Amino acid sequence: MLEKLRKINMNAAVFMGICFYTLTILIHVLIIIDIIPFTWVNGGRSESFATQLPISIINTIISIIGGVFTLIVGGNILYKYKKGITVICWFFVALWSFGFIQQLLGTPFEKLVCSLILLLGVISNLRMAIEKR
Repeated sequence: MLEKLRKINMNAAVFMGICFYTLTILIHVLIIIDIIPFTWVNGGRSESFATQLPISIINTIISIIGGVFTLIVGGNILYKYKKGITVICWFFVALWSFGFIQQLLGTPFEKLVCSLILLLGVISNLRMAIEKR
């Protein structure tokens, strides 16, 4: 399995990661500006827009951090922090894998749209995590 993932070009993995983070940020911005109804996300558990707003803001911030990290990893800038980079990549793999499972248990929008976007993020971060540095 890992050998198949290693066949994905590292530049392609970085591109997939940037697409993932961009789409994630876009979805949360659309929720914040009330184009996507807040009832479509968070498993439909948010009782009001006010309860969904902080969740969307935090997820946007995490996605911005992840996107910047992906650009740094893709640029091979920090050679001396190989172990740290790998640990952070595995953290994102675990985080997005957990999120993927949650999306599959969520609303139809989450099952059809968000789960596919998260799968892109899981694959991208997994490819970066298994890179031999």
